[in-house]
Amino acid sequence: MIKTDSLTKQFNGVLAVDHLSLRVNSSEVFGFLGPNGAGKTTTIRMLTALIAPTSGTATVTGFELGKDDQQIRKVVGILTESPGLYDRLSAERNLDFFARLYEVEDVAGQVERYLRMLELWDRRQEAVAQFSKGMRQKLAIARALLHEPQILFLDEPTSGLDPEAAHLVRDFIAELRSEGRTIFMCTHNLDEADRLCDRIAVFNGHLLALDTPSALRRSIYARTVVFHLRGIHPGFVERIENFPFVRSVEAVGEKLLVGLDEPEENNPAIVRALVEMGAEIQFVGELRRSLEDVYLRLVNPQDHDSDDAR
Repeated sequence: MIKTDSLTKQFNGVLAVDHLSLRVNSSEVFGFLGPNGAGKTTTIRMLTALIAPTSGTATVTGFELGKDDQQIRKVVGILTESPGLYDRLSAERNLDFFARLYEVEDVAGQVERYLRMLELWDRRQEAVAQFSKGMRQKLAIARALLHEPQILFLDEPTSGLDPEAAHLVRDFIAELRSEGRTIFMCTHNLDEADRLCDRIAVFNGHLLALDTPSALRRSIYARTVVFHLRGIHPGFVERIENFPFVRSVEAVGEKLLVGLDEPEENNPAIVRALVEMGAEIQFVGELRRSLEDVYLRLVNPQDHDSDDAR
């Protein structure tokens, strides 16, 4: 659906995007994560044929960037972080105007469809200047979908929204995914990305990692099982670290943090060994790494992440 090979962009000699090569599959929600200034918005602007790359190539739904730019603009929809809407026009007239620019066949039908879908139909006659940020964001999403694009680019779709509006937008993205839409999403909300995205690219000028959220966790961190004990004997650590499947053992307070392969298979052996040594096991849990932990480790590898045993 999207293919880039060494896609590069420089502004006045400053490298914004450095030889980006990736593939985005049809009907997936693809997360594009990175700090401010990483080049995420620049990448979206290139992939939607709004700016030209300095070098490298890209195809979007089979159309070649730089050669088929007009066709690319017709098959993509884009929600920018600061959507440009006409404040003096009503919501309905805003969408009517953009639908005609996109040469939508059933303008009135499409406008009504998305205003109703995003719960704006009852406010359709009001000037956009009177809308809240959340309502404006929903209207901008409707605008991006009027022409039924094959790929939807979302740049910070829930930025600055209250929890209720953000929840509605997330539900709408999930609904679009269930319809088979391809969505390329930039967000700083890592929990949102974890829940919505099929695969995630971590990007900071160049590609740092690309995989599913669960695979990224496994690639960065071993699974860690937390044994909550009533007191820890000094010999517990030495005994457990002798198991061949154990990668690491750390005593933290009255907990043993054990990094190991296949906890479901190997936990019973550790439990038996601890009980034989007189340990009183209160309960056993797993330390779950968040996508934020993975992201920070990739973006700031020099920093030491802190363990939060649960």
